[in-house]
Amino acid sequence: MESFLGQAHGYLCNSMPLWASIIGSLVVLLFIGYFGSPLLIWIIALLAIMIGFGAPVGLMVAFIVVSAIFLIKPIRKALVSGFVMKIMQKLGVVPQISGTERAALEAGVTWIEKDLFSGNPDFESMMKEPYGKLSDEEEAFMKGPVEELCKLCEPWKIWKNRDIPKEAMDYMKQKGFLGMIIPKEYGGLGFTAMAHSEVVMKIASRSLPASITIMVPNSLGPAELLVHYGTEKQKNYWLPRLAKGEEVPCFGLTEPLAGSDAGSITSSGVVFKDANGKLSIRLNWNKRWITLASISTVIGLAFRLRDPENLLGKGEDLGITCALIPSSTPGVVIGRRHDPLSIPFHNCPTQGHDVVVSLEEAVVGGLSGVGIGWNMLMDCLAAGRGISLPAQATGGAKLAYRVASSHSLVRKQFGVSIGKFEGVEEPLGRIGSSTYALDAVRRFTLGALDKGIKPAVVTAMVKYQATEIGRRVVNDAMDVLGGAGISLGHRNLIAEGYVATPIGITVEGANIMTRTLIVFGQGALRCHPFAFAEVDAIGKGDVAAFDVAFWGHIGHVVTNLCRSILLSFTRGYLASAPSGTHAKVRVHYRRLAWASATFAILADIAMGSLGGQLKLKEKITGRFADIFSNMYMATCVLRRFKEDGQLEEDLPYVQHFLKHSFVEIQKGFDGLFDNLKIPGLRWLFKEVLGAWSRINSIGSQATDGWSHLISTSMMGAVAQRDRLTAGIYWVGESTHGNAAVKSRLAAGDQTARLENAFTIITKAEAAEKKIRAAIKSGSIPKKKGQASWDDALSKKIISEEEYRLLSEADKVRFDAILVDDFDEKEYHEHVK
Repeated sequence: MESFLGQAHGYLCNSMPLWASIIGSLVVLLFIGYFGSPLLIWIIALLAIMIGFGAPVGLMVAFIVVSAIFLIKPIRKALVSGFVMKIMQKLGVVPQISGTERAALEAGVTWIEKDLFSGNPDFESMMKEPYGKLSDEEEAFMKGPVEELCKLCEPWKIWKNRDIPKEAMDYMKQKGFLGMIIPKEYGGLGFTAMAHSEVVMKIASRSLPASITIMVPNSLGPAELLVHYGTEKQKNYWLPRLAKGEEVPCFGLTEPLAGSDAGSITSSGVVFKDANGKLSIRLNWNKRWITLASISTVIGLAFRLRDPENLLGKGEDLGITCALIPSSTPGVVIGRRHDPLSIPFHNCPTQGHDVVVSLEEAVVGGLSGVGIGWNMLMDCLAAGRGISLPAQATGGAKLAYRVASSHSLVRKQFGVSIGKFEGVEEPLGRIGSSTYALDAVRRFTLGALDKGIKPAVVTAMVKYQATEIGRRVVNDAMDVLGGAGISLGHRNLIAEGYVATPIGITVEGANIMTRTLIVFGQGALRCHPFAFAEVDAIGKGDVAAFDVAFWGHIGHVVTNLCRSILLSFTRGYLASAPSGTHAKVRVHYRRLAWASATFAILADIAMGSLGGQLKLKEKITGRFADIFSNMYMATCVLRRFKEDGQLEEDLPYVQHFLKHSFVEIQKGFDGLFDNLKIPGLRWLFKEVLGAWSRINSIGSQATDGWSHLISTSMMGAVAQRDRLTAGIYWVGESTHGNAAVKSRLAAGDQTARLENAFTIITKAEAAEKKIRAAIKSGSIPKKKGQASWDDALSKKIISEEEYRLLSEADKVRFDAILVDDFDEKEYHEHVK
């Protein structure tokens, strides 16, 4: 044996230098780790390396014995795993999970975000995930009732009168808008998540108060809770009434002392028996920011239920419970309103003073629903966050795209459409690519929801990023419109969205909290393949479960360490893109794989070094959240590009947004390397790894050429423009026909005015080019406006029809850029 080892050692040493042997061995080990090879392969490889370097026989025997301990699970569990678990318990390195946190963690399921978190995403399978589709019935609803409702909701009138017209409210009820999520067997529309989103998106592009009024009954509230948790008696009583609009619901969760920390609600209910011996609840509450409360007929209420007499046999503190309280019940106080940034929807306080209800009738789910209200809420939010607010943000972005691009073509300064100035091209590029990405994120997420998946971390990401992107888009649109954007009136289509933007940022989990506590704070445990199982096993003292989770975690760390090193040195080129991928976007799949591996190893380092303290390091978790959510959005954009047929004309939008995403990912990594304080390794992380990360950056800014191509397409490519802004309220020839445009023009519809001007000016551009070319060649003298047209007509450079078109374009251009003005009486009175 010794002779054999000596010969092997001699061969290796004589055939290559020592440094080459060391580097070669390290590369072999890195590739073994890169491919996630099992422990046995590692043992064989390490043993071969030891033989090659002439390690003493005693050392190799010791290595084999130790390896056997870790390789044979019963021995490992008995000798190592139990000891490690006890040490972790004593050191308190595992985060303590409260009951409300556990409910949030267990709500919904994981989806492709788990792949992105893993460090080794399977893009081939991701790109096969379904997209949401509308049924024929849903398409008809969009073209009929939704379109009609948009016409009834004139945004300027609603703004000035501070109320949605009764005619529009009645129409919502009659056509089932308040019962879209209620199954057909109970009289509802039974729509998919895709249809729900499309309805909200279109109405949001017309009237935010109307969209919010529709969103609330179809989001977290009585209908949603009843569908999933109600007794048959409750469903049969309430759901048909809610579907027909006979009952108007609201849901009371937030309080003066419980906003983002909704688990700390003080609203209370006490179980008692009434004079007839019937189980009842006496309720007291003080809620605020409750949408529709002042006009509600039934209040969904979250409260903490107590049973001081132990009548239910479950102890005194029964936990958070949800109940339905008719607004007419004695002791209920409604009627007052908040004023959310002057956006006229009903957002209100409500109080309850010794309100008595039947436990079995009021508690959602009856007796079985007692104490599980928080689980109900988290489960419903796991889906709802991915529908309403992302739809609203996308509708606003598509409207901004349409308005800003129209204005950029129509508005001229220095004789040129302002959209041709590079200073305007820049925000137009951001508007275009962001709108493309928002719709990509919305549609891909809806595909999961309609598949029956409720990915809570994904929907939290989507709510956060959609509302933040919506904020950036409307800001850019305001900059492009300038004075036209700040002058209120029926001609201004985006001011309402600009004013209302902070509302979406704040509700359904304020964005600061969503980013720092939910996306990664909860996502780290939910999406990590082993972390939650480890925490759960330690909490239960289950050594067998801990053994599987802990050593699986160790293997996971080693694999991602190897992947992150190799992908960094090769700039992602070891990774591959799905088959059939467009050549110009393959690099983005490789960069995503690289980002995922780096993210995964840094996440494990942060969890391992900070332990239970990590959730308190919100600046750190926020940076992880930025990386995680940008990886998800980049995946959505790639999925949309594939779904839409990898169209060449969409490449500028794809490239521009993906460049932005990787820049944001790099910023996140930079912040982590600068601020992750790993004991004993601080210098290595900040000065060495951080420096290497910046030198070998994963992302760079999009070049100016991409924003130029986007802005050019926004102002000229009519079919693409229609496709990328489909699904909003916009009166144009391609969507409604010329007769409808003329009709809505006569009614003063600003979308019809802008689209008409855009269409005519686009048609007149060919004549303008002829005139410019004639002036440049010296065929006609340089003159302004009509004088040059006259010269061009006299020289037959343009036809009489082209002359007429130029005159009409000049007329509609002037009308389209006008803003509203009022006399004193008009300024102060309601709009009729």
